Amino acid sequence: MFRILAAQLLARLPFGMLSITMLLHIQLTYGNFTSAGLILAAQSIGQAISGPLASRLMGRLGMRSVLTATTIVCTALLVTIALTHFPLALLAVIAFVVGLTTPPITPAVRTLYPTMVPGNRLTGLFSLDASAQEIIWVIGPVIAVFISGQISTVWGLLIAAGFMFVGGFWFILSPEVGRIAVPPSRRRLGAVLTRPTVVVSTVLTFFFVAAFAAVEAGIVAAFGHDGIEAGIILAIFSVGSIVGGLILGHRDVRPWSMFWLVMIVLIGTLLCLVSLNPIWLSIVLFFGGAGIAPFFAASLAVVSSTVKFSETAEAYGWVGTGMLVGVALGSAAAGVAIDQVGANGGIIVSAALLIATAMTAAIAVPWVPDLRGKDASPLADTEPVRLPPL
Repeated sequence: MFRILAAQLLARLPFGMLSITMLLHIQLTYGNFTSAGLILAAQSIGQAISGPLASRLMGRLGMRSVLTATTIVCTALLVTIALTHFPLALLAVIAFVVGLTTPPITPAVRTLYPTMVPGNRLTGLFSLDASAQEIIWVIGPVIAVFISGQISTVWGLLIAAGFMFVGGFWFILSPEVGRIAVPPSRRRLGAVLTRPTVVVSTVLTFFFVAAFAAVEAGIVAAFGHDGIEAGIILAIFSVGSIVGGLILGHRDVRPWSMFWLVMIVLIGTLLCLVSLNPIWLSIVLFFGGAGIAPFFAASLAVVSSTVKFSETAEAYGWVGTGMLVGVALGSAAAGVAIDQVGANGGIIVSAALLIATAMTAAIAVPWVPDLRGKDASPLADTEPVRLPPL
């Protein structure tokens, strides 16, 4: 389990680095945040298409085949962006293909989890995965800011590509990945979205991840590319999330769980508008971060407990699409707002997105299962069996 967690963590680390690194790289290259927003939007469109499609292909072509092809192509394109200078329109096309070939590590590993532990321990494993995910989505930007600010954005992109390649093949070559056979879904692409829990988790994850991608962009803008304060504040943000995951992440999911977890993050984000003093930001973001990891654990358990095993890869693909598109569009929207009103623009965008998340969570309460004392394993794949006549 430790080996799988470590491999997938290294392979997914670039997902948390690329939005900030790309934002800074394009901003420095073209001189404004709006151009960076356009590139991130193109990448996000590709990711929106890729998430469920690549996940579904794992059931048809095999997990290893799909992961190998996407890892090689996406890594090569990131190196190309880092080492060349293209016109903005051509760069947008390349960014779209980067999104389209983003390796589906997240749905792959979450499809693998139910085969590795008993069902009654699955919620705890999702909590552990959510805490590890904070290294991706919060520590990742810290690494990106440090490398891009202290060395260069070119090295930021190259190192992200290196993590993707090394971590991806470490995970791909794991024996567990070779042994798993994901049964192909019998239903058409997108049919899993008829399950309300998948739609709820996808929409909530989109708004939620976009929100803290925006606040991270605001923090970076407040202290500049070279300011070490941004890295320290984001690191404290991540510590709050990990502490929250350890304290709250193992708790059974209830219909209102995700709403209250979002409110924790919203309060911390709104308090950032009081002052951009580094000490104040560290305190309020530590508090706000406590809701992040438990929120992800809850959203994963909700999906896992309500879909069939053959549909899990595609379901997590849709949720992953919400996450990847959210982080790209959150950074893009924050970039435009920062150009207009300064660093507080990123924080305002984040607060607005968190309000949308909380409202969605409240509306979705009737569809969120109460998992107190229940198994979070996927539903069994069953179908009618035709018996010979007597």
